[in-house]
Amino acid sequence: MQAVIPFPNLSPELFSISLFGTEFALRWYALAYIAGILIGWRIAIWAVRRPSLWQANTAPMTSTQVEDLLTSIILGIILGGRLGYVLFYQPGYYLSHPLEIPMVWTGGMSFHGGLIGVMLAIIYFCWRTRVPLASTADLAALAAPTGLLLGRLANFINAELWGRPSDLPWAVIFPGVSAQNCGQPVGELCARHPSQLYEAGLEGLLLGLFVLVLARRGALKKPGLIAGTFFAGYGIARFLVEFVRQPDAQFVTDGNPLGLALHVGGYGLTMGQLLSLPMILAGAIVIILARRRAQ
Repeated sequence: MQAVIPFPNLSPELFSISLFGTEFALRWYALAYIAGILIGWRIAIWAVRRPSLWQANTAPMTSTQVEDLLTSIILGIILGGRLGYVLFYQPGYYLSHPLEIPMVWTGGMSFHGGLIGVMLAIIYFCWRTRVPLASTADLAALAAPTGLLLGRLANFINAELWGRPSDLPWAVIFPGVSAQNCGQPVGELCARHPSQLYEAGLEGLLLGLFVLVLARRGALKKPGLIAGTFFAGYGIARFLVEFVRQPDAQFVTDGNPLGLALHVGGYGLTMGQLLSLPMILAGAIVIILARRRAQ
């Protein structure tokens, strides 16, 4: 018999209360967003209060400006993440149901869309406040991995975004009809890669520790180096995990069981891989430019 791990008895809701006949619930996913933003804010404050870490021993902004930047980033995450999901993953559906686009509480957020939203928010903030763009991007890159770590853990608790079927000993039996639909004989349980945990470890924990170590070793004195490392690191991690992550349902058909968004010459890329390639390339370019400027 295959050795697998049953899904733990976890509820997506931390708690719920009923007020005036309406049910209000605090979900782990919402808590992950809140905690990720707060921890990221404290990391940013920690960094700007240590001028010796920065170029010319001068932090790029004050603690008050960090709080203003946080407001812009929150808007970028929400608007970019939602619009990215609409445009990248289900444009046809939302074209037919435009009133559902702002309904973020129904689910559907794209990391790549959120990243674009954050980048635009940072550019606007730097233009408005005249703080250096590259160092501000470094600051955001230092703070981001914690949110990724908590967000992927919340995905696991929600039993969503699971991986492809697997017979590895740490494969997990996720609940739900969709998770169990993997072509196995009737009566047999379908175990899958816990790809949410892979992403939490790679994009969140490992990448977060790596950029923090780089910052302590003087990388912030080379504006753009931390941001470039984050772009490339996330892109590589996401590209690799996509090999074992279950593709989004809208890309899966009888003729395309791997959920490929691009299929050329017998080879293909999922949408996640397709969106990660520009990140890897952009990250490499930013790293090269940062090192050249420092020299």
